[in-house]
Amino acid sequence: MKSHAKAVVIGGGVVGCSVLYHLAKAGWTDIMLIERSELTSGSSWHAAGGFHTLNGDPNVAKLQAYTVQLYKEIEEISGQSCSLHLTGGVMMADTPERMDFLRLAHAKGRYLGMDTELITPSEAKAMFPLMDETNFVGAMWDPVEGHLDPSGTTHAYAKAARKLGAEIVLRNRVVELTQEVDGTWNVVTEQGTVKAEHVVNCGGLWAREIGRMVGVELPVLAMEHMYLLTEPMPEVEEFNKSTGREMIGVLDFKGEIYTRQERNGILLGTYEKACKPWSPVNTPWDFGHELLQPDIDRIAPSLEIGFKHFPGIEKAGIKQIINGPFTFALDGNPLVGPVQGLTNFWCACAVMAGFSQGGGVGLALSNWMVHGDPGFDVWGMDVARFGEWATLRYTNAKVRENYSRRFSIRFPNEELPAARPAQTTPLYDTMLANNAVMGDSWGLETPLWFAPKGSEPKDIVSFHRSNDFGPIGEEVRATRERVGVTEIANFAKYEVSGPGAEDFLNRLMTNRMPKSGRIVLTPMLNEFGRLIGDFTIAKAGPRGGEDRFMIWGSSAAQKYHMRWFEKHLPKDGSVRIHRFDQTLVGLSIAGPKSRDLLQKLVDVDISTKAFRFMDFREMAVGGAPCMVNRITYTGDLGYEIWMAPAYQRLVYKAIKEAGEEFGLVDFGMRALLSMRLEKNFPTWFRELRPIYGPFEGSMDRFIKLEKNDFIGREAAAKEQAEGPKLRRVSFIVDAADADVMGDEPIWAKVGGKDYGTVEKPHGYGAPRFDAGGNEVRGSNAAEGASAVRGIVDGDWRVVGWVTSGGYAHYVEKSMAQGYVPAALAENESAGLFEVEILGHRRPARINVEPPFDPSGEKMRT
Repeated sequence: MKSHAKAVVIGGGVVGCSVLYHLAKAGWTDIMLIERSELTSGSSWHAAGGFHTLNGDPNVAKLQAYTVQLYKEIEEISGQSCSLHLTGGVMMADTPERMDFLRLAHAKGRYLGMDTELITPSEAKAMFPLMDETNFVGAMWDPVEGHLDPSGTTHAYAKAARKLGAEIVLRNRVVELTQEVDGTWNVVTEQGTVKAEHVVNCGGLWAREIGRMVGVELPVLAMEHMYLLTEPMPEVEEFNKSTGREMIGVLDFKGEIYTRQERNGILLGTYEKACKPWSPVNTPWDFGHELLQPDIDRIAPSLEIGFKHFPGIEKAGIKQIINGPFTFALDGNPLVGPVQGLTNFWCACAVMAGFSQGGGVGLALSNWMVHGDPGFDVWGMDVARFGEWATLRYTNAKVRENYSRRFSIRFPNEELPAARPAQTTPLYDTMLANNAVMGDSWGLETPLWFAPKGSEPKDIVSFHRSNDFGPIGEEVRATRERVGVTEIANFAKYEVSGPGAEDFLNRLMTNRMPKSGRIVLTPMLNEFGRLIGDFTIAKAGPRGGEDRFMIWGSSAAQKYHMRWFEKHLPKDGSVRIHRFDQTLVGLSIAGPKSRDLLQKLVDVDISTKAFRFMDFREMAVGGAPCMVNRITYTGDLGYEIWMAPAYQRLVYKAIKEAGEEFGLVDFGMRALLSMRLEKNFPTWFRELRPIYGPFEGSMDRFIKLEKNDFIGREAAAKEQAEGPKLRRVSFIVDAADADVMGDEPIWAKVGGKDYGTVEKPHGYGAPRFDAGGNEVRGSNAAEGASAVRGIVDGDWRVVGWVTSGGYAHYVEKSMAQGYVPAALAENESAGLFEVEILGHRRPARINVEPPFDPSGEKMRT
């Protein structure tokens, strides 16, 4: 074993071997993988080996598609068969609600280039005759599903990596990780110490223990997972013989089971409600190629439904029950990327669907390590998406919930209860007393809407407009016509200070920094000119003669942004960053009476001239020391008021008492989001994401190319000069009883004219970087394919995709935002666009000017 390496990958499962292969393929050959036992000694060896491309997050789906495409490549390089069986598969819906879910999934597949098809239960039965089709109302067919040999596939990655120059060391446990002052890692193993520039945690079942070696408690938990194998079945053999094909894979939502052919029998697995964690505190190092004791009673309810739905399986003998541990994160997606607060320590763990996602994870992580960016929008897998609230016990509860719901529908207005409440503000009990329906916002309890007095504060979950529709409308109208108050503690809050603070922020942000007492809105770009942040920045009064800036952003991106800030901090200590999290909370008042209300609570002049739009001031509100921004996300006259938690109840009480004469109402986050639609305001991680440029995102007025050489300036200047290929637009949609939720396809009547509309919006199937580190867009054959089922219909063509939307209650319009080719972005013609909602294409029209206060006069008054 050598003593030095550029990168050490810890863990020899399918993910670790994929990361090793992709690093070697990217040109890093001074790399090694260290495995405590043999390859596949954790979860990989006993996996069911299924793969598919469908995922609730289109960006994860894209990487799953890449994974499936990759298998032929590694077979050719390694000479090792993956035993690939591309059978196709169906997802079965037994209720109208589950059929709506499949319509949503099928619609997403349109712009991702997935060749899915909605079919009848009888058509599904023809491909899997063991089912009783009368139990179902419909199905979705996906030809890119199948199964493979887990061990063979893992060894194919490993052999391919070795051929490209990588080293693999087996039977050698990592026992300690330490870091030198210069950032070099000491990877201490049973066979000696390796000095490495980078360390990658691909520990699988032991990822939590590897994380603890560097002081990180990763939010992962292993769950027992069971599947059974039947004895050979005559029905299977007859089907194979008569058709010349294998039986397809089937996913049954009601039964929470999946099935596929295994040799001459059937494999049937389940994600049962009565799930069981495995080793919830510590993972024993001596666990290896063992299985856990089967517990068929625990999965009996699922089997009972499964045998009813698939009576052909019930009479088959059970040959074996496999019960083994698999590691999950809180939401079921992987944990990938650099860990905030550490240097060159990377994660690629909790990849429970390793044979669907392992290749994509390896590609994204290798891009990130070699080129500085994953090359894809991987927020759904980013290790930074969870905060400090994701403790061991929180994780245990949330993973159990996620596992038990793996085949359950998640409705757009559904809030899941496990591990809540985790974080609360001082107003939590007050909000509950006001009949608030609370939601989870990055671990924080946040009011979503307020149920009428005497009614139960509870969402009726649905894909259609639900019981919150009327109350949200009342909140919006009262705020627009009088004044409303809402809690905004769920914003991210930072202070940047020091003699180098302004230069630092000018280097990171695209807009000029504000003068003292003023506010600016500004995006932040990465080196490739992609949007990685959107902030409100105020210049506060100096402290100790040093500049001081307050910054507000997306709460869910706090660790994501801190990682970026820390990466670019000057080494001389001239800049300090403090993340407040819940040590600073806030309230916002908005509406035409908001100035009158606030004036009653302060002892300074806040008239239009004295306290202008986009002003910042520190003042006492209701007797409490506060910071006040004259700005709100409602796009109306309004104020954001920030205070220490100790003062929040005092300020809220003062606002409520002073607001009585003005008809003050409480409003929640859903009303706020409804009002932002009326102003065409974007949201972070929906409209603004790392796959879009600033001009694509229609952020033109905040990009000051002439101010200085900020990060991403050169790429942004190129985008402006060449013109963006896409543009963010706002639509008014002729919706029925359901509004858009995000990720719906946008159709346009463009005849045979090609606007580049079939380029997949998420770089589907194509890495962003070539071997030389150059950006590549649309170069992959799969990305340029023009004859994909379902994206062309006569003169109509899928030209874009919805990012978010809903009902704009004050203007009484269903609205959506999304991306379309730039050549179509200002065409407000009726009859040109349609947006697909739950399988129905609804007329839509671009609305260039916001329907509420298009001139912006109200918020500037």
